[in-house]
Amino acid sequence: MALIPANPRVFVVGCPRSGTTLLQRMLDSHSMLAVANDTSFIHKPLKAVVPDWRRTIQQDGDVPLTPGLVDYTRTYKRFLRLGLSSEQVDRAAGAATYSRFVSALYDEFAANSSKPLSGEKTPDYVRRIPLLHRLFPQSKFVHIVRDGRDVALSSVEWASKGIGPSKFELFEKHPVATTAMWWCWQVATGRKDGKALGNEFYHELRYEQLLDDPAATLRGITEFLGLPYDPKMERYHEGKSSYAPTASAKSAWLPPTKGLRSWSAEMGPRDLQVFEALAGDLLDELDYPRAVGAIAVDIAAEAEQCRRWWHSSDARD
Repeated sequence: MALIPANPRVFVVGCPRSGTTLLQRMLDSHSMLAVANDTSFIHKPLKAVVPDWRRTIQQDGDVPLTPGLVDYTRTYKRFLRLGLSSEQVDRAAGAATYSRFVSALYDEFAANSSKPLSGEKTPDYVRRIPLLHRLFPQSKFVHIVRDGRDVALSSVEWASKGIGPSKFELFEKHPVATTAMWWCWQVATGRKDGKALGNEFYHELRYEQLLDDPAATLRGITEFLGLPYDPKMERYHEGKSSYAPTASAKSAWLPPTKGLRSWSAEMGPRDLQVFEALAGDLLDELDYPRAVGAIAVDIAAEAEQCRRWWHSSDARD
């Protein structure tokens, strides 16, 4: 009988506002898999506690577990989303290295749901694939990609006070341009780093595909993860959906719903030109048809100024 691979089994990644929460809820409904929601903690203790942590991980693949790493982990604000008790963290802290400590934490998280396997949905981990692969060489990555124009519609409304693309100074005056480049950065980084791992460890899907045919798309994911198909994934929303008029789609736990965002109906002509001037090449690569032919001269000049700012900025990490 094959041994169950160590946790975390899977990382669900993607540019924020691309359907990562929908996919997390679906996979979390599998009888063998518990998927945490956006704890975003794994790299934070390393950055805070371990000097020259990037080089150390690159060379050694791990670091010895220290009390400082444990203390930073247990007090990090989003770590609480794992829902572990102090006793569970203490048990995991018996590990010799940081990666084994984190793996043990996800073992505890899985046990709390009476499941053998666990995973994590943190969208921004789409930019941390090489680090996570070094720490957890058995883990797999599922990257969900959505049409960037719909991502922009959602993100410009959602982003504020340092969230998402609003953390960039440029966002205040050029929100659509900033979001276009932010989307390209996230998606292109995840695709490049994921494809470098090969098909055994990296699986890519489209948000639109998940809405069009949830069953077939989820079957492809479970096959990739080496799990049997569980139809409960399609029923993730049952008993939880709310149709209150003021509730967002996410808070309402809606079933897969098309048309929540429609760039073709909602994005203004100028914004559409700005977005495609900056992200058109990636739209082409992903087979999302462009809507704009020629870009107006003034908009092309504005987009180029934004592009130069983006590539000179040191705010990206």
